[in-house]
Amino acid sequence: MANVWKRNQPPTKILSPRSLILFVFTSLLLLTFLYLSTQTPKNPQFNNKPPLTSTTAATRPINPFDCYNAPQAYPIFANTVEGLKFPFVYSLSDFGNLPEKPHKNIVRTLKGKPFRRPDISATVQDLLGKMRSENRNGIFVDVGANVGMASFAAAVMGFKVLAFEPVFENLQRICDGIHFNKAAELVEVFEAAASDRSGNITFHKLVGRLDNSAVSASGAKLAFKSNEEIAIQVKTIPLDDVIGESEAVLLLKIDVQGWEYHVLKGAERLLSRKKSEAPYLIYEEDERLLQASNSSAKEIRDFLRRMGYGQCEQHGTDAHCTKTD
Repeated sequence: MANVWKRNQPPTKILSPRSLILFVFTSLLLLTFLYLSTQTPKNPQFNNKPPLTSTTAATRPINPFDCYNAPQAYPIFANTVEGLKFPFVYSLSDFGNLPEKPHKNIVRTLKGKPFRRPDISATVQDLLGKMRSENRNGIFVDVGANVGMASFAAAVMGFKVLAFEPVFENLQRICDGIHFNKAAELVEVFEAAASDRSGNITFHKLVGRLDNSAVSASGAKLAFKSNEEIAIQVKTIPLDDVIGESEAVLLLKIDVQGWEYHVLKGAERLLSRKKSEAPYLIYEEDERLLQASNSSAKEIRDFLRRMGYGQCEQHGTDAHCTKTD
């Protein structure tokens, strides 16, 4: 048995000290590589983010909505948006009349298609893209954020966002979007209705069409008279109380179903900034909704002219305004 191990044969050295050191070093490098490779890579869309301003959540008079401790919305129906240079994901708050007449985006998803691109998402990205090309830095303020279709359009470009939304179900969906888009450091959302004074106000939530909820009961049901309307109490706060004087605002979007005049009145200090520092303004200008809230398009235009916003163009039911004085 020539291959039998001999008792008096000296044991073979498995590793020399030098080889052992090399083995440990190589193992550490391999473990480091494996760890880094499992980390979620940063989205390239977030490169070259505008610097955040000195105003933080700790200095604001209202605390941001706590997504972490809020009850999780269910079910969740979310998808990416088609046709954008910077795509994002958002979650639906209304599903339509299931199963007879589901939301159109649910039908699209079941067919393997993304959600239809919201016009406001494309508009926000186009405007902020132009401002970035001009080396302008600042934040986006989204008043009447709904489920975040404008907020996330800005956030995935790397812009800081302040979003205001009083409907709890919509806030839950914004929290979904913050998670899906990895935007927790960029989106600050407030459970409040922006207005011209701080306090509380009766708000009318439209079941099945939460995007049409409004301060005015008649305004909420203007387009969907058959839907149930629920009156709730919501917090109100002026934008001037939340936005710091040193906080640069590039774009202000307001879509609040007829309450636009009161939001603008509460942002008088922001809108009074000199031309180079005043925000580009988009607001919904629907005369029927404005009248339901006891205001008018003329009243808004007159106010904006006093603020120096002498140039406003109509884009469908939205007005786009820039400061001229």
